[in-house]
Amino acid sequence: MAGMLSACAVAPASGPSARSVGNAPDAARNGYDIKVIDVTDAVARRLLATDRKSAFSENLGEGRAIGSTIGKGDVLDIGIWEAPPAALFGVSAPDPRMSSSGATARGTSLPEQMVDSDGRIVIPFVGNVQAAGRTPQDIAREITARLAGKAHQPQAIVRLVRNATAAVTVVGDVGGSTRVPLSARGERVLDVLASAGGARQPVNKTMVRITRGAQTSAMPLEAVIRDPRQNVILQPDDVMTVLFQPYSFVALGATNRNEEVPFEATGVTLVQALGRVAGLQDARADVKGVFLFRLEDPAALAPEEQANARLTPDGKVPVIYRINMKDPAMFFVAQGFPIRDRDVLYVSNAPLADFQKFVNVIYSTLLPVATTITVTQ
Repeated sequence: MAGMLSACAVAPASGPSARSVGNAPDAARNGYDIKVIDVTDAVARRLLATDRKSAFSENLGEGRAIGSTIGKGDVLDIGIWEAPPAALFGVSAPDPRMSSSGATARGTSLPEQMVDSDGRIVIPFVGNVQAAGRTPQDIAREITARLAGKAHQPQAIVRLVRNATAAVTVVGDVGGSTRVPLSARGERVLDVLASAGGARQPVNKTMVRITRGAQTSAMPLEAVIRDPRQNVILQPDDVMTVLFQPYSFVALGATNRNEEVPFEATGVTLVQALGRVAGLQDARADVKGVFLFRLEDPAALAPEEQANARLTPDGKVPVIYRINMKDPAMFFVAQGFPIRDRDVLYVSNAPLADFQKFVNVIYSTLLPVATTITVTQ
């Protein structure tokens, strides 16, 4: 019997036993400091809170339309109208739409002007006019006021022709990287994405990251589409990066499928992960020996778990989450336990499963011998 039990130690297996994983902290002598944490409702809630991605509406705000504020480099179209008999800007063809009491107004359209580096434009008979930081209506009113006494009943119309300053830069996995001009309409995330040709990758595997100054916020594209509140108004000089995120976890051990399993950028829970590998093998799995190997963010650990934690070169903590699927309450906890990219889900063999393997080996070895002896007798 002692020989049989010792032979179980060298029987074929797909990985360490539940007992070996539970003793993982002993590996510290080999240069590792591994935390083994039993999954509870409190642990799942803490991880879910740290895993929650900040929404655009919370991080960036709803935003507001830029209006028609003029900036340096913008191109303006300026038209000036005056009533007869004066013709300060020359005699152009009369426009019947501007007639009043038999008098016909005459209009002059000036060449398009670009706002210079000082934020100014130059108007004949008016001189330099400050344009940057003002609306077209403000500029038109100033031009009209400064023409009073020079032109007869002057009227000015200022129109923004080309917006060079209020634009959003779109890069990444889009139809074409570009700068999208903003207007008084207030272009939103999905408007700008559509203007850039849309995302080239599946929606459920695409992330949208918005950089505004020193602030950065990222969300799955699918979440932005699903929640209209996240389709916020973009602001001038925002940079929108569209990223393809092929998230995946690896399933090993006594699961019905051992493979790398991709999942959506919106994430999956532990229950969903077990479902995607077709659950546990009834004949092999140790329901008390379900483990999740992860390089965890220290902020996701309790203070006592952070104590004396040895970080990896990239600032992570090696953690093994131990899940007892024999506890019915764990099925509720697992619905809120988030799976992250590059997690390793491992299910150990039940102790009797290894013994059964050994018995099968002995049986397959001794049966031919016993059969031969019986035949020869």
